Amino acid sequence: MQSGSFLDRVKIYVTAGKGGDGCLSFRREKFIEFGGPNGGCGGRGGDVILKAEPNLTTLLELAYHPHIDAPNGEKGGSYNKTGRAGENRYVLVPCGTIVRNLAGEFLVDLTQPGQEFTVARGGAGGRGNQSFKTQKNTAPHIAENGQPGEEITLLLELKILADLGLVGFPNAGKSTFLSRISAARPRIADYPFTTLNPNLGITLHKGISFATADIPGIIEGASEGKGLGIQFLKHIERTRVLLHLVDPDGFDDLSAEKSVKVIEKELKNFNKKLYKKPRIIVINKKDLPSAEKAYKAISKKFKKQKVLLMSAATGEGVDKVLDEVVKILATTPVEQLDMTEEKPVVHKVEPIFTITRDEDDVVHITGKKVEEFIAMTNFNQPEAVTRLKGIFKKIGLEKALLKQGVQDGDLLVVGGKEFEWNGDFDEEAPQSPQHAGYKRRTTKAERLAKRKARRKKSTEE
Repeated sequence: MQSGSFLDRVKIYVTAGKGGDGCLSFRREKFIEFGGPNGGCGGRGGDVILKAEPNLTTLLELAYHPHIDAPNGEKGGSYNKTGRAGENRYVLVPCGTIVRNLAGEFLVDLTQPGQEFTVARGGAGGRGNQSFKTQKNTAPHIAENGQPGEEITLLLELKILADLGLVGFPNAGKSTFLSRISAARPRIADYPFTTLNPNLGITLHKGISFATADIPGIIEGASEGKGLGIQFLKHIERTRVLLHLVDPDGFDDLSAEKSVKVIEKELKNFNKKLYKKPRIIVINKKDLPSAEKAYKAISKKFKKQKVLLMSAATGEGVDKVLDEVVKILATTPVEQLDMTEEKPVVHKVEPIFTITRDEDDVVHITGKKVEEFIAMTNFNQPEAVTRLKGIFKKIGLEKALLKQGVQDGDLLVVGGKEFEWNGDFDEEAPQSPQHAGYKRRTTKAERLAKRKARRKKSTEE
């Protein structure tokens, strides 16, 4: 991770592919008297799938390209040819990415390399007229439009997965230590707050490799949101072992001993599990006169912790520190993020439709399923409109509309389309889009007049 290019939170907008439209076709060949329908079905739309990629370390690419679409399915063809399905769209994210919906509800935690999660499914292909052939209707003039693909807005959050996490006050030498033990080259300077973004490096010591994360300096009050503390503290939640680097001269007006207590307090306040993680205290800058004194004082005060002395700048004592790190890592299992309160969302069964009436007396019919019926209906085909009317009767929509007091002339809005209700859901009605249960749209003034008359009538009764 290079400073300035690290990004750990992003919002993306995902749309799966639409299914291909079905084909309306008839077989017409010489010497074949009864060819019959031969329109094929459309292909399925592509899914959008998130995939954990170990070589990625930031969500920066998704921040630049937040709109993600999967290919649509192709249309069906004559001779019962099924359209080609849209290819799935794979979106690579770093290992350690947590996925939530727009409401903040937890969906999945992508921690394992290659782990996949489908966030939006492609729509089914529309059926061709060959699929509607029956004994009673041997020549159907109907074909479905493809089903729309799912759309969803997602919130992605990255929490670094590392074996060793470096913590401590600013200017304690964390970046210098990381550059000493790995090929990472974080920005290093002789003033506090040099590191503004987490840095990650791979360390190889005595044939054992492990990932080390350099977390920007934590200050007092970080667990309460002071500075950028919480933003940084969350990145060490998944580390297996913490290495606490201490400046022997302390930080600001804090002594070295006091600075250790402050960091411990911040870890405990932010997450008690952080405080309980295996932790090595390392007094850095051994080449300073004050280092030996600080080492003795901290070793005496923190007897339960392993306390070591080294110089990241000169390399003295670094191997001894790495020996201890490897030893502790060997006995510390990989711990997953605690998801006690982060249970995957269980979607409740939604009603097929919901009917509401707005202040302009317009009736709105909503519901994922009923909107799909509208989207998959080709209103240029009279048989398709008649079929839609039959579906509305079977699911109880007509009865529900009458129960809600819908009258002739009321404007219905469903699936982005407007219809005029005339109470005619009879399948024997004229077979045309203009007369399939609906008639001329009334004006807003006419609807308001009707509403006043209706209220007056109900008051008199």
